[in-house]
Amino acid sequence: MRPLTIAIDPSLGNPFAPEISWTWRYLLTGAGYPWRIGFCHEPCDIAYTPDPQCARHARIVIRAMPHYWKRRTLMRLAGAGSADGFVYPVYAGEHGNDRLITNESGRLIIHRDIVFDVFWLLTGQEETHFPKNRHGHVDLTGTPYLEDQTLRKGLASGIGARFERLIGETGIPPGEPRWTHGKRAAAALSHDVDYPEVVRWLEPLRVVMRQGVRGLPAALDVLTGKRHHWQFDSWLALERAFDTPSVFYFVARQGSLREYALGTPDSFYDIRAPHFRRLFRTLIDAGCEIGLHSSYHAYASIEQFAREKRLLEEVASVPVVGNRHHYWHLDPANPEATLAIHEQLGFAYDASLTHDRYIGWRRGSCWPYFPLLQAERRELRTLQLPTGWMDSQLFLQRAANPGSPNEVLRALADQTAAQGGLLLVNVHDYVFDEALFPGWSATVRHLWEYLVARGDFWMATPAAIAAHWRHRYQRLLAASVDFTNICGAAFGIGS
Repeated sequence: MRPLTIAIDPSLGNPFAPEISWTWRYLLTGAGYPWRIGFCHEPCDIAYTPDPQCARHARIVIRAMPHYWKRRTLMRLAGAGSADGFVYPVYAGEHGNDRLITNESGRLIIHRDIVFDVFWLLTGQEETHFPKNRHGHVDLTGTPYLEDQTLRKGLASGIGARFERLIGETGIPPGEPRWTHGKRAAAALSHDVDYPEVVRWLEPLRVVMRQGVRGLPAALDVLTGKRHHWQFDSWLALERAFDTPSVFYFVARQGSLREYALGTPDSFYDIRAPHFRRLFRTLIDAGCEIGLHSSYHAYASIEQFAREKRLLEEVASVPVVGNRHHYWHLDPANPEATLAIHEQLGFAYDASLTHDRYIGWRRGSCWPYFPLLQAERRELRTLQLPTGWMDSQLFLQRAANPGSPNEVLRALADQTAAQGGLLLVNVHDYVFDEALFPGWSATVRHLWEYLVARGDFWMATPAAIAAHWRHRYQRLLAASVDFTNICGAAFGIGS
């Protein structure tokens, strides 16, 4: 495969080099292309410059906006989000608007700085301006992200997919496919194992709170032991029917009702118990992945986090390569500090960077990606698998997530396929029972039937998907001139 020639205008300057380099790696590896160094005044495939006139020999020119990068640099130096309240709007409709693209003398010119757009989205710049609840979950009330359901559009990966199509329109052959087996997209089913063992005096109250008086018969069944939350066999049967093994994320730190009441809502079960040891073997024999559901305060102590990972590996007798935080509870003040811990503990991937209440992709990408650690201005080695949907969003947060559940999820799948991304869904372990959770498992079944019927989704465990993406990413990097060198040439680094 011929590497693309990328030219970055020297006027963009050294202060932005790590951020620009990281964003270009996302775009080009996502599209499947290796690259090499070029210069704006020479023939090249793509030029990134404030002045399109200086790149007359480029096939595609992206108009850079240095003042946005400068403002972001000032914010970084002053502390993220603290520099004069700067908010950079990334409007939902603009990136599919061909009026932003002109053909001038055989060159395609993109008149918006889509590189900065992608950087802004993937690093969550606007999140610093939004209120958060006590769990650190962002409140998007009154924002376009919620009012226009922007999260469901995948703006960052959408920009990448549109850019990939533009490359093809210039006559450049397609890049390396994103997914294996000739598939267009990928999908994975994941389970947070939060509540596998019912507290029989407490759960009937929760059933009635969810369902009202209609839930009284089911609540009585729970109280008398006729209904329970141990639904692993039911999930395995469903997954066997579709030949799609899932991942189960287990909490390794045992909590208690007392701790829950005092503000530490960890799960109550003990993975060291004999029946959990037998369960691990059953799940592994079925081809499922075992992942860590790190405890509510794991982010605050790398030692505690490491103990949880070691204990789960010891009890399950398998390496644990994936993680998702209980309650999505990363460091509320600095999520990237938690992502850095994942790297230190050697996780291959994490699947925690999403919204608790809202369907869609928190950072605008259904493509997996390696996050930028802004404090150190470098790429992290732990892959982020973006989660697109959690079950309770459609059943307990309907006001924030309007629409028929089946139609919403089919549209989310269609959007994922259009961008060639990953649809990672999160369904809790205990919601399979139709009497206790009406419609929950049926909605999952409907979605999986739809994906299978489409025929263009590779359905695998998150660990398998992460391994594929990492290997593909490394192959493309190995065939490329690293962007550090591009920035060294273009920006004068090392001179």
